[in-house]
Amino acid sequence: MNDGGQRRYGPLGRALVIIPTYNEAENIKPIVSRVRSAVPDVDILVADDNSPDGTGKIADEISAEDGRVHVLHRKGKEGLGAAYLAGFRWGLEHGYGVLVEMDADGSHQPEELPRLLTALKGADLVLGSRWVPGGRIVNWPKSREYISRGGSLYSRVLLDVPIRDVTGGYRAFRSETLAGLGLDDVASAGYCFQVDLARRAVAAGFHVVEVPITFVERERGDSKMSKDILVEALWRVTAWGVGARAGRLLGKRPAGPSSPPSS
Repeated sequence: MNDGGQRRYGPLGRALVIIPTYNEAENIKPIVSRVRSAVPDVDILVADDNSPDGTGKIADEISAEDGRVHVLHRKGKEGLGAAYLAGFRWGLEHGYGVLVEMDADGSHQPEELPRLLTALKGADLVLGSRWVPGGRIVNWPKSREYISRGGSLYSRVLLDVPIRDVTGGYRAFRSETLAGLGLDDVASAGYCFQVDLARRAVAAGFHVVEVPITFVERERGDSKMSKDILVEALWRVTAWGVGARAGRLLGKRPAGPSSPPSS
């Protein structure tokens, strides 16, 4: 993985925080308010999957009062990955230099966003990590922690990705990094979407940095984690790992995203 030592990084440019929502009516106002307080000069894009509980309508009301808050209304629930991809495309089309992934439920604390943005000044991608020194989780049962740690370990070993928290979803990308990840080929919709982007970034030679965060379990609303999401992640990661190893044995270079800029 590129250590970033030979890179000269330009200014970050405008930052957009993408918050996917589905039935987050209780959470959307508090999370937007916390983001705006933590980093007043960032913009926010709420990508709502036609939430039955009226989340999209609440987001529209917030946007009408705050010009830095935008709303992307999607036709229906298509998965976390699809929502982020739509948000990335919107942000790139509107000229943002930084695009941030953040959950709506407060598990990703907006107050830690300045730390990610500071680290991005010398990186292509910054991951908020629960599993590096200084990182921690709050209010998780041990079973959930074991699943998350095990998923990251399995992905790291099978995919040969030197990242401690491969499955985490609090991330800050430079726009040129996203442009180099081959997003048109991303098919994963659930939480393995995060694994997919991480492995693509490493394969492309981008400089990836992890910074410690405190992950707080949601207090309101229902978790989107399900057995189907875990199964999808398991089989996709296994297929990627087996495919990469088979390719190496056959002497083939894996098809992947473009290389990072050399400047």
